[in-house]
Amino acid sequence: MNDLDLEKLRVPLEPLSYPEGFRSGFACFVGRPNVGKSTLMNALVGQKVAITSNRPQTTRRTVRGIVHRPDAQLIIVDTPGLHKPRTLLGERLDSLVRSTLVEVDVIAFCLPANEPIGRGDTYIAKELAEQTNTPVVALVTKTDLVDRAAVGEHLMAVNELGDWADIVPVSARGEFQLDTVTDVLCSHLPKGPPLYPDGDLTDEPDEMLVAELVREAALEGSGTSSRTRSRWSSTRCTSGRTPGPARSWWTSTRRCTWSGPARRRS
Repeated sequence: MNDLDLEKLRVPLEPLSYPEGFRSGFACFVGRPNVGKSTLMNALVGQKVAITSNRPQTTRRTVRGIVHRPDAQLIIVDTPGLHKPRTLLGERLDSLVRSTLVEVDVIAFCLPANEPIGRGDTYIAKELAEQTNTPVVALVTKTDLVDRAAVGEHLMAVNELGDWADIVPVSARGEFQLDTVTDVLCSHLPKGPPLYPDGDLTDEPDEMLVAELVREAALEGSGTSSRTRSRWSSTRCTSGRTPGPARSWWTSTRRCTWSGPARRRS
């Protein structure tokens, strides 16, 4: 070992190059249950990285989706619906959301245009008013479900609800103002290098992605028992990958397909 020249064994790392003025950071999506947070994140990322369902508390942990732009990298953190907890699960989910709020660079408060502002929205607005060090952007979601007059009225109501850094109407399904939302959120990020490799759309493990897709199918009424769903979710997925844009895994006796570009793994 004494004869080895350690200096010759060291391989210098190439410096990370990124444009001047590049921005990168985290944006947290917060709101009461079923306001379109996960659907909006999927639309901004351009790939399904979080499951969606009409049932409350579908999201039970934080999920990250990564938006790549030439001038910025936006990491979106989708959170469970925030509400006044009535169960231990609700308390744990609310605690998870609150801990996430203090770790991000900008907060996006989602309020659906097709529902009037209620006590849940007011409750969350008061919570966000305490985040004095983090800008809060109000996103009026699901604008495709109402007419323009209703959207205008809702925007005025949201404006009266709190002191927001920006207010942006958006529709994930209608692909309305998705780029505007990304522009606004990126404008609140600090300058810095990319935090994830180019091409990564999430940092979720493959096994977790498959388990969540199976859970989504169960939530949408697949008719499977809770025991079967639990067995599927806890089974370690073996990768039977095929070349090309589609990758498939088998878990128990059901096949789940994750379509899209293969993600790099560290």
